[in-house]
Amino acid sequence: MTPLRAMWLLNHTTLRSFEIEMLNELGINEVFTPKRFPYDECNLSASVVYNYDSNLSLTPKELEILNAQDWYTNPSKEAWQIANKYFDIIFIAFFPEQVTSTINNFKGQIVLRVFGLAGSESYSNLLKNYLSPTVFKKLKSIKKRLWFGSGYKHLKTIEDNFLKERDCFLPVGLKGELSLEKWNGSEKKILFVCPRINSSPYYNGIYQKFKKDFKNFSYIIGGAQPTPVDDSSVIGYVDKETHEYNMREMKVMYYHSVEKNHIHYHPFEAIKVGMPLIFMAGGMLDILGGKDLPGRCTSVKEARRKIERIINDDRPFIESIQKSQVCLFNEVRVENCKAPWSEGFEKILHSIEKSKNEKDTPFVKAKRIGVVLPVEYKGGSLRGAKLLAEAIELGSRQANENVEVIFCHLEGHYTDEDFADLPSTIKTRQFNWRVLTSHEAKRAMLYAGIESDLKSDRYIFIEDNINQLMDCDLIVIVSDRLSLPLLPIKPYIMMVYDYLQRYENFLDSQYNQQLLSNVKSAECILVTTEFTRSDAIQFAGLSEKKVIKVPMLAPSFIDIIEDKNSTIKNNPSIEARILKSKFTRPYFIWTTNTSLHKNHENAFKALSIYYEKYMGTLECHVTGVNTNTFLSSELPHLKPLKELFEKNHKLKTLVKLFGDMPDERYKLKLKGSSFLWHAGRIDNGTFAVVEAAYYGIPSLSSEYPAMREMNNQFNLNLCWMNPCEPEN
Repeated sequence: MTPLRAMWLLNHTTLRSFEIEMLNELGINEVFTPKRFPYDECNLSASVVYNYDSNLSLTPKELEILNAQDWYTNPSKEAWQIANKYFDIIFIAFFPEQVTSTINNFKGQIVLRVFGLAGSESYSNLLKNYLSPTVFKKLKSIKKRLWFGSGYKHLKTIEDNFLKERDCFLPVGLKGELSLEKWNGSEKKILFVCPRINSSPYYNGIYQKFKKDFKNFSYIIGGAQPTPVDDSSVIGYVDKETHEYNMREMKVMYYHSVEKNHIHYHPFEAIKVGMPLIFMAGGMLDILGGKDLPGRCTSVKEARRKIERIINDDRPFIESIQKSQVCLFNEVRVENCKAPWSEGFEKILHSIEKSKNEKDTPFVKAKRIGVVLPVEYKGGSLRGAKLLAEAIELGSRQANENVEVIFCHLEGHYTDEDFADLPSTIKTRQFNWRVLTSHEAKRAMLYAGIESDLKSDRYIFIEDNINQLMDCDLIVIVSDRLSLPLLPIKPYIMMVYDYLQRYENFLDSQYNQQLLSNVKSAECILVTTEFTRSDAIQFAGLSEKKVIKVPMLAPSFIDIIEDKNSTIKNNPSIEARILKSKFTRPYFIWTTNTSLHKNHENAFKALSIYYEKYMGTLECHVTGVNTNTFLSSELPHLKPLKELFEKNHKLKTLVKLFGDMPDERYKLKLKGSSFLWHAGRIDNGTFAVVEAAYYGIPSLSSEYPAMREMNNQFNLNLCWMNPCEPEN
């Protein structure tokens, strides 16, 4: 039989020493521990050790892969494959990303190791709030191998049934035996522990109250302080020797907490060496057996009086506390923890044995991904969405994944020709947006088997007249432009090309907030430039882990002039236009649209300078959606163009407004141009310059970060200009 193996994916120093010893006692001698952890205030007691690695019967390469992972976020697919190959049990803490990744990837027994929360908060409630609805649904679906690994017996009482029924009591323990004789109490000071004073309002409040309640006493305040505290009594993090000295020589420890579901280690450490513990009534120490102890206090006044007796060396009182508080240490004594650990672990072992005897279903359902174009985009946005759909399908084949891609677009805005270039393996599907009230949305979620606290008054969903994309495992929305939050029935990610609203004031505040909310609700977002990645983090407020940079995708260009099978060869009217174009005046192309960031006023000023000051002779052919309406538009930023145009005869003569052109006609015009002009002020880059480069047409482009990235990726050798200076 192969040995049982466990992954203990926590880094708490004191807890690790005890729990891995427990696992060894239960016959699990191969235990993997993480070598990386988040360096934040939640992990002030964390550390890394390598001494358990030598027991693992993995290859050096496999161990190297596991050790390289951040197991608190989203380890690699390869790492999870190794985990599933070797390990039977995984212990995780309540880190939402760790929980999500484990639920989505691990096939064995999952122990959610919990030690209690403040107030009346429950893990059931936090899981609903912090996990996406789809991940929460999956968590409930795998409950036969999910365990609520409670460190204290009563924690399950406030949980919902899906956790309460999976309770597996594995008591928290503290290594080391009672040594009451170690305590001397030579320093007449209170030892109080309060970490993170200047970085946590919660702990700052505790600190301020302690200072006020015990202002006439001498004391030291321990606990790690990420932000320095201007108080000589705050000693902060200390080494092991200093900590042991403080436990041995301080006169008394005061424990303030009245939390019923959470307790710290330091009261037990004090009891272990014989230090008298004065604690407040109503907290977990009461539940663990402290209700009748002499060190228990129902008021600060009582605590002050008892501490004063200890400081004044009231020996009978001190000894009564020392002897009586041993019952609290018995709750965490290693010898007393072995039996409940064995009993709790028997449930897990039984589940492992049962799962081995059950035959796995060999059929694996093909995954289906819906790529959704949320508004009636044309041009580059439509092309980008189709390229993304192709890339997903191609990538899935290269990764030997069984994935079907569905391209979803709004009904009534496209023709079959718009999707003629999609591979036949990618099916298209029309849809319309539908709006649900919060009541209707909640009912729809319940029908889908998903529990979630819906916070919005209205939601939108995709009505495809089939089953609202419920046949898809994942939805990819190509942009964040949703007017309302998406009903969270299926997991979704978003492709976000830019955050122009950070630079141009063209969105009202409410709509902008909705867009930012959309991306925060997504599983992750995809971006194509470092420029947009930075905006997603700094402007949209997303965590770095949630923003994934992917390459800009380029189409497989087909030279429509040279292709013998193209429609041009078989269409006399197109052929005639090609011939006619040979005799037209030389021109360059300005491809743009009516959006504010396209920098129209400076562009027209630049054209005036080109024709008037520099006697330019090339015509400017303006193409793009609605560019034929420049001079009649009521948009405020376009109104000055009409005046510029009317005053300048050369502009009227040499600037031609063509509007949106069919792809074939645009490519013909591009191929016959002298150069392409990109005059925009800021965006995620324009793909028009890449297309021009394919046909050997040079481009003159505004210089800004995204265009620099595009220039480097495609090696375009663009000619640059300053979009803010018409003369340039």
